[in-house]
Amino acid sequence: MNRLPDVSAVTEPTSVLSENYEKTRRLVGYIPRHQADGDTYAGLGFKSGLEIHQQLLTEKKLFCHCPAGIYQRGEFNAEVIRHMRPTLSEMGEYDGTALMEKKTRKTIVYRIKDETAGTYDFDDTPPFKINREALDIALEIALMLQTNIVGELHITRKQYLDGSIPTGFQRTAIVGIEGEIPLANKKVRVIQLSIEEDSCREVSDIGHTRVYTTDRLGIPLIETVTYPDMLTPDEVAEAAQYLRLLVRTSGKVRTGLGAARQDVNVSIEGGTRVEIKGVSRIRWIPELTHNEAFRQKALLLIRQELIQRISNPAAWGINSQKIDRDRLSSLPGLVTDNLQPDNHLLAVNLPGFKDILSFFTQPGHCFADELAGRLKVIACLEKPNLIHSEGSAWFDEGDAAAIRTMPGGGENDAQLLFWGSAADMATALETIEERCRLAFEGVPNETRKALIDGTTIFERVLPGPDRMYPDTDSAPIPVAGEHIEKIRAEVVTALPGWLVKLRRWKVPPDSHHYLITCRMVLLVEDIVAQTGWPEKYVALLFGHTLKSIERKEGRSDRFKPEMVATVCYHLSKAGLDRRWAREVLAVFYANPTRSIEAVTEETVSGELTLEAAVSRIPDLVAQFEKVNSSSNANARVRWLVGQLKKQVRGSVDVSELAARVAKELGDV
Repeated sequence: MNRLPDVSAVTEPTSVLSENYEKTRRLVGYIPRHQADGDTYAGLGFKSGLEIHQQLLTEKKLFCHCPAGIYQRGEFNAEVIRHMRPTLSEMGEYDGTALMEKKTRKTIVYRIKDETAGTYDFDDTPPFKINREALDIALEIALMLQTNIVGELHITRKQYLDGSIPTGFQRTAIVGIEGEIPLANKKVRVIQLSIEEDSCREVSDIGHTRVYTTDRLGIPLIETVTYPDMLTPDEVAEAAQYLRLLVRTSGKVRTGLGAARQDVNVSIEGGTRVEIKGVSRIRWIPELTHNEAFRQKALLLIRQELIQRISNPAAWGINSQKIDRDRLSSLPGLVTDNLQPDNHLLAVNLPGFKDILSFFTQPGHCFADELAGRLKVIACLEKPNLIHSEGSAWFDEGDAAAIRTMPGGGENDAQLLFWGSAADMATALETIEERCRLAFEGVPNETRKALIDGTTIFERVLPGPDRMYPDTDSAPIPVAGEHIEKIRAEVVTALPGWLVKLRRWKVPPDSHHYLITCRMVLLVEDIVAQTGWPEKYVALLFGHTLKSIERKEGRSDRFKPEMVATVCYHLSKAGLDRRWAREVLAVFYANPTRSIEAVTEETVSGELTLEAAVSRIPDLVAQFEKVNSSSNANARVRWLVGQLKKQVRGSVDVSELAARVAKELGDV
């Protein structure tokens, strides 16, 4: 299952922040997302693009004959252990991400279940021919996005050394290029759609050991990549929602948590592309992109401040020394609670970095978290892994003064203390210095992991083109024009028109997915044409009422969406008020084998005429006053209408009933 990590497990070191944090938050101009508007993001120069991965609903995996979609529930038959190492690209270069992963010295453990894995997964068998069912689904969706289909498919290898793919590379191929996504007020350009094999599912990542299961490995998926055309966080979510709806109208993709994952690229003016990886819920996108935009602004302000202070950044460097814990009288509790007996303690002096470590970057995070995040990933020092001179978890004045006067220390410097095994100290020092040097440049290219509070942490250096190279095991695959035209003739292209109609009918967006993926928009139009009822009301019978009944009662194979139309047609023909549709629908859903006439007679069973109902008002008012202390006239009218609605015949319009009740009470 693809879940966001628990924020409490990753933000501890600098969770208590100084006055400087609040001061710099105001300097950055950070505001909560609900207070931001288009001008806010225009002022930042906000741009965003999407890379959306969607599993395809096939029986087999992409390059082997193992079954797809059988998931491990904790059980496994064997474990395989591997250590990854980087390889040169076709141009004789190493990818930066691969070099970073080499520093981590990770042991990768794969938990294997016999029925979901084969020798291909571990590069002991060459790839089979590509799954043609998966390729046809990819072609269909590429055509739905109006991309230009390639004439020949070329399989390439994309290097991954984080262990997520046992071979160290993923096979991928471009299917279509240059498409578009129609949003409500603009079009977003699509760069390409590719078909590729999915990676392993991470179980844990602690210290130098990372554990995966291989049940997801090799499942066919498509990756859709857009240009950075979205200029607000809401546009990013809208584009992601459109792509979600589009692929689901095909009926040929997997659903459920983890079946679709969004990578979101964000930049602002003066910043650079930062990728937020593996966002599994579209509703998280606006908060994550909003906070990333302000994080980049904060990093640019840090850069500006450092350049003003330090005239020669190229000559800048850190000073460090090992600390004897027995000589310190005030070792903070955060350290003693997490320090292992064999751990080393190192103090680091950061020249000219006074007030930088507590500089705001994201809500609840400051620049020290940028260091802590990289220490966790690259040096494998589990959090909490450092304290610093601008946080509350620091030494008393005596020990703090001793640390400040370490060789090379000065009045305008900052200090931090970190701990870990002796074998990780050199990598940790290198990581701290590298990240501080990057602060002079502004915003580093990197991939970040999303947290449940809408903030992010470092995951890895952003991969570059050097990780791509041809797959010598796979021949080019011609894509015949006749085959493309055959698929084009079967493609469902109604989605853009359906969305336009739902917006015109003012149907709430929370109903769009249900109405579109279940293909109910045409049925709504038929009901409206037959009954004359408002489009929005009919659409919400499906998008709210039916959906709510299904959630409460459970999905029923006996009840078909067309039976909603049966309810509407019968009520309209009988001259009954449309507001009875919700109640009749609930009863009919539970008893779909009964006749609609019998269900309606049972539901709309009142015997009072309007005049008879009005005559009961005095008695009902007395009941209301016994059980309600409120003297609010509107509340009294609503309660009376609710009581009388159950007793009048369905031919009485509820609004007419409400008006008559109000009149009788003297409220109009």
